[in-house]
Amino acid sequence: MQVFGYEDHYHGGHAEVVFDHARVPVSNLIGEEGGGFAIAQARLGPGRIHHCMRLIGMAERAIELMCRRAVSRDAFGKALAQQGVVQNWIADARVAVEQLRLLVLKTAWMMDTVGNRGAHTEIQAIKIATPRTVVGILDRAIQLYGAGGVSQDFPLAELYAGARTLMIADGPDEVHQRSLARRELKKYL
Repeated sequence: MQVFGYEDHYHGGHAEVVFDHARVPVSNLIGEEGGGFAIAQARLGPGRIHHCMRLIGMAERAIELMCRRAVSRDAFGKALAQQGVVQNWIADARVAVEQLRLLVLKTAWMMDTVGNRGAHTEIQAIKIATPRTVVGILDRAIQLYGAGGVSQDFPLAELYAGARTLMIADGPDEVHQRSLARRELKKYL
């Protein structure tokens, strides 16, 4: 299946699978009967780290493309690189990427040292912050490229589609925000 009109090249694509009257013999069960949801949940933490690392890579590519465009394109009589707003976009993107990199690194360290449960807040934080921030960086990069930014001439539209999709994948951001807020509020009850 396509997402936003693109194939997922990183994972070999997505498929739609229908199980109709499927039965699994007891001898083929992985873990306890009815425990599939718990197994799926256990893999989500590491999966979210992976998504966030990919997103950081997307943001790095966007910054590179922004810089290349800024030094090669003139507007209003001077290079885009000399335009204050473009400089701000690039600087803000670099700061944001470094912040995300540290938050993802901290989350990975916590998962290694205290496990997924102990890193629950941090896992939710990266799930919320990383795609949202990278979508913003990609949006600025697309803006810098104008109509070319939404075309297949540059990878920005496809990167944007991938990053935007990760605001939904493994649970929509709003679900994670609600859970994170509840966890924070419990400290004061």
